[in-house]
Amino acid sequence: MTAKCIAIIQGHPDPDEQRFCRALANAYADGARSEGHQIKMIDIARIEFPILRTQHEFEHGTISESIRQAQDIIQWADHLVIIYPLWLGSMPAYLKAFLEQVFRPGFAAAKSAEGKPWKKCLSGRSARIVVTMGMPAFVYRFIYLAHSLKSLERNILGFCGIGPTKDTLIGMVEAIGHDKRRKWLRRLEKLGQEGR
Repeated sequence: MTAKCIAIIQGHPDPDEQRFCRALANAYADGARSEGHQIKMIDIARIEFPILRTQHEFEHGTISESIRQAQDIIQWADHLVIIYPLWLGSMPAYLKAFLEQVFRPGFAAAKSAEGKPWKKCLSGRSARIVVTMGMPAFVYRFIYLAHSLKSLERNILGFCGIGPTKDTLIGMVEAIGHDKRRKWLRRLEKLGQEGR
């Protein structure tokens, strides 16, 4: 197996180390490092950036140093791992604001000639999305149809050329016991070892 450069985007906006999303990210990183993969972490809870409010800001606004560093890590990576909790049926607002800052025109996709499709600037990278939630994962996937997950896969990552994208949905996080949490951590560690 070829070693990969892997960027882990820790999308939980709470910096509390006790959050399960943080344990999952650490398990993945430990597994990946054990097999020789290189890891760089972007922890959105530990960086400050403004919220974009206008199209002009999105297209022409100044990019903060923390966002530029995140862009550098994403460009460096062969594979992205995005981990976040489901809040009100979607990703936390701070993670969405981060993605809006990072995936700017010219970095993520670029306008081509008039009438032509946008150029996908981040092709050649794969991704895994790990989502924790209070509801059973099958309810989110099959009853709510995982709309917010599909939007991230198609409208953000796919638009930039990132793919294939796989997902790991972890339901009932408040109710699962210690043993089940350990199984999930082992599963993330194995995914990290395999670089997928």
